[in-house]
Amino acid sequence: MSEPSPVERIKRESRGLRGTLAASVADPTTGALAEDDAQLLRLHGSYQQDDRDVREERRLQKLEPLWRYMVRLRLPGGVCSAEQWLAIDAIARRFANGSLRLTTRQTFQFHGIGKGDLKSTMAALNAALIDTIATCGDVNRNVIASSNAVESPAHAEVAEWARRLSGHLLPKTRAYHEIWLDGEKLEGPAEAEPVYGTTFLPRKFKTAIAVPPTNDVDVFAHDLGFIAIVEDGRLAGFNLTVGGGLGATHGDPKTFPRLADLAGFLPPEALLAVAEAVLTTQRDFGDRSNRKHARLKYTIADRGLPWFIAEVEKRAGLKLGPPRPFAFASNNDRFGWQAGFDGRWHRTLRIPAGRIADRFDQPWLSGLAAIARIHRGEFRVTANQNVTIAGVEEAARAAIDELIASHRLDAAERGGPLRRDALACVALPTCPLAMAEAERYLPQLLGRVETLLERHGLAGLPLSLRMTGCPNGCARPYLAEIGLIGKAPGRYNLHLGGDARGERLNVLYRENLDEGPLLEALDTLFGAYAAERGPQERFGDFLWRTQRIGERRAPAA
Repeated sequence: MSEPSPVERIKRESRGLRGTLAASVADPTTGALAEDDAQLLRLHGSYQQDDRDVREERRLQKLEPLWRYMVRLRLPGGVCSAEQWLAIDAIARRFANGSLRLTTRQTFQFHGIGKGDLKSTMAALNAALIDTIATCGDVNRNVIASSNAVESPAHAEVAEWARRLSGHLLPKTRAYHEIWLDGEKLEGPAEAEPVYGTTFLPRKFKTAIAVPPTNDVDVFAHDLGFIAIVEDGRLAGFNLTVGGGLGATHGDPKTFPRLADLAGFLPPEALLAVAEAVLTTQRDFGDRSNRKHARLKYTIADRGLPWFIAEVEKRAGLKLGPPRPFAFASNNDRFGWQAGFDGRWHRTLRIPAGRIADRFDQPWLSGLAAIARIHRGEFRVTANQNVTIAGVEEAARAAIDELIASHRLDAAERGGPLRRDALACVALPTCPLAMAEAERYLPQLLGRVETLLERHGLAGLPLSLRMTGCPNGCARPYLAEIGLIGKAPGRYNLHLGGDARGERLNVLYRENLDEGPLLEALDTLFGAYAAERGPQERFGDFLWRTQRIGERRAPAA
C-alpha cells in the first residue's frame, strides 16, 4: 500500500484542524503562515496567495512576497439577505481589495486581505451570521443549487434542502470558533468527527442540486449531485449523480475531466443519508497517496459504478430506485425580471466574470449596495457568476430598475449571448496555480471573437465560451462549446464541442495556441458553421455532426 501524501499527515496531526494556526496568524514577523498551517487554512475557508504582478519586483528588492489571502463564504444555494449583502460590501471595502467576486461555487470571495485582517474579517462575517467553514480544502464545499428558487414551491423546497445538506456535512470541530472568534479553547483530544474522521476527505468534494429544465449548476460536473424530480407540481424526489469532476493536469493522461454517472432515484427524506453515504464511501476508499488521483471520479472509474452504488446503499440503509425521466434545456441564467409563484419578482443581473467593483462609469459595487438598502427580499448568487435580486414586490420594481440604470448595472445584460454567458476563473494575479490570464483577458478575447462572429453573420447566436488560467477547471471550461485552458503566459489549449445543457464534455482540438492561431482556428470553424449549420443548430452540435472534432490533437506549429 502506498504511503499517504504529506497533506494526510498535516490533517491527522492537526488536532481537529487547529495545528499551530492561531500562532501563525498572530506572528507579526511575516505576512505568511507556517507551511502546515497554510494547508490547514484551506479547511477554514481561506487560501494564502501572493500578488504575482509584483512577485519579481519584490524578489529583486529582497522582500518577501506580498502575501494576501482569499476568503470564500459558505452560502448554501447562494442565498443572502439584503442586510448580509451590506455587511459583505463593508468587509470588501474595509479589509479586502474593494471588490467582490461571485464564483462558480455560488458564493462570494474576498481577495487581497492581509494576514492581520483575517480575524477581523471572520468576526465581521460572524456578526452577519455568515461563516467560511468548509468552503475550501478536503471537505464538502459550498452546496450549490438552482438559483431560481421562487419559480415554484419545488424550487423553494430545493433551496431548503441545499441549506440542510450544507449543515449536515459540516465538520464538528470547534477549531474555527477558537481561532477566528476567540471561542473557548478545547483542552485534550479533538472532537469526534463521525462523518469525516481524523483525516477528513482525500480531496475536495463538491455537491450540486439541479431543477430541470434548467441545469444552471452543471450538476454532472460535481462529485455528488441531485436532480430534482417534480411530478404534478410536487417534489417527488431526486435522481442521484456521482463521480463528476473537471480538474486535470496538463500532460498527465491519468487525470481527466469526467461527467457524473446517473446512479438511481431516492425520496426527498433520504437525501441526507444518501449524501453522507456517498461522502463516507469516498472517505474510506479514495486515494490518499496521490492527490492527483484522489477525487471521487477516480474511485468510481477504478472500482466501477455497480460496486459504488452497492456500497452507498449499504451505508444509507436503502435501495435506490431506477432513475426517473428528466430533461435539461439549458445551463445558463435567465436575465431580466421573472415572476415567482408567490406573486413576487426576481431579476438576474449579468456580472462579467463575477467581479463587482466601482470602475470608471460602472459603479456596480455602490449600485448593488444602494439596491440592498431599499430591498426587502434576498439576493441569490448564481453558479454562472451572476446575481439575482429576489423576492421583489411589484411596487418596488420601478425603484430597483432606476438604481440598476443609474449605476449601469444593465450594461453587460445588453450585450449579445456570447458576452452574457461567458465564464472565467480569477487566474492571475492572485491564484498560485494560474499559468495564464483568464478574468483580465476575457473582455479583450470576447471582443475579438465577436468580430469573427459578425464577419460570418453569426452575431446574436447563442455560444458558450469559458476560460481558465490552468487545467483545474474552476470556470467549468470542459463543458463549453469553446473552452480555453491556460497552458503558459498568453497560450491556451483550445477545447471544442460541449453542449448547451451541461451534458457533454468537449474535446481537445489544438494545444498551446497564442491569440493569433487561436482566432484563426475559430475563424475557419465559424465560416464552416455559417455555411453548413442546420436550423437552430448550436455550434458544439455542428462540430460533432460534421466530424470537425474528435480526432484533431495537433499541437501548434
